[in-house]
Amino acid sequence: MHSIYQYQGFLSEYLQAQYETKEPRNLYEPIRYILDLGGKRIRPVLTLMSAEIFDAPYQKALPAALAVEVFHNFSLVHDDIMDDAPLRRGKATVHEKWNINTGILSGDAMLILAYQYFEQYEPVIFRDLAKLFSKTALEVCEGQQWDVDFEERNDVTIPEYLMMIQYKTAVLVAAAMKMGAIIAETTEENANLVYDFGLNLGLAFQLQDDFLDAFGDPETFGKQVGGDIIENKKTYLYLKAVAFSKEEEAKELRYLFSVQPENSTDKIETVKALFNSSGAATATQEAIQDFTFEAFQTLDKMNISADKKAMLKSFGENLMGRKV
Repeated sequence: MHSIYQYQGFLSEYLQAQYETKEPRNLYEPIRYILDLGGKRIRPVLTLMSAEIFDAPYQKALPAALAVEVFHNFSLVHDDIMDDAPLRRGKATVHEKWNINTGILSGDAMLILAYQYFEQYEPVIFRDLAKLFSKTALEVCEGQQWDVDFEERNDVTIPEYLMMIQYKTAVLVAAAMKMGAIIAETTEENANLVYDFGLNLGLAFQLQDDFLDAFGDPETFGKQVGGDIIENKKTYLYLKAVAFSKEEEAKELRYLFSVQPENSTDKIETVKALFNSSGAATATQEAIQDFTFEAFQTLDKMNISADKKAMLKSFGENLMGRKV
């Protein structure tokens, strides 16, 4: 087994080896640009890790890991267009650096390229990977649409929100891990258990992202703290705060999440105070722990060695305690 940093290095080397000068450049250069922006690359790392957990060399999982990374970045390119976002990882987004049409077309090409990486596997493994990938890609699109729909609704429930983040975020984490299991040709039970592990970890990851957006350290978080509050996103924190608050405070929250004041700093501080006083901040941290521990419960059922279970548990604990 290797460390997360080693897996990130293996993936980076493999990615760089794939590049070649291709025409038309305005199609392929934006793809290289977004992939070279880096990021934590948690999903492809999980594919490599999962393959080794089930006794396959990480090298065998590199094409599938890169497929996961290319697909994830495809979704970011299109999400940035939908959100009219100017920055991604501190750099200009693809549609800002080029234009919207280029962003759409390069994103489309990335989706196709992701599928092509699976062609390096023998037919049975290719079939299982492609089937899982198709299911997951559609679920991510469904999650994105629910996210868009929820922006216009004031009656979103907590179960609906959890369903949305499961589809938009968690299923790709889960699929990334199951791909490693498929490549390693482990048992179907192990493959399904590692999927469940990834799904619960993905839910914890997104809730942690929600929490850090409000309460993270600006020095380490890597993006603007309070961004979700400024954009009036009805996150788990917001929904819990409305549910736990007295009518007067709940009414104030609903109002604050319907306006765009000139001074966003005051709004952020007022909302954070309500998140704390209502108990929503504590409830969110408890939910992060609950989903993480639910992921850990699947480890007991996996037919793998104790040291490999410990490594997966350590990864989950680090994710739960992250500050970025």
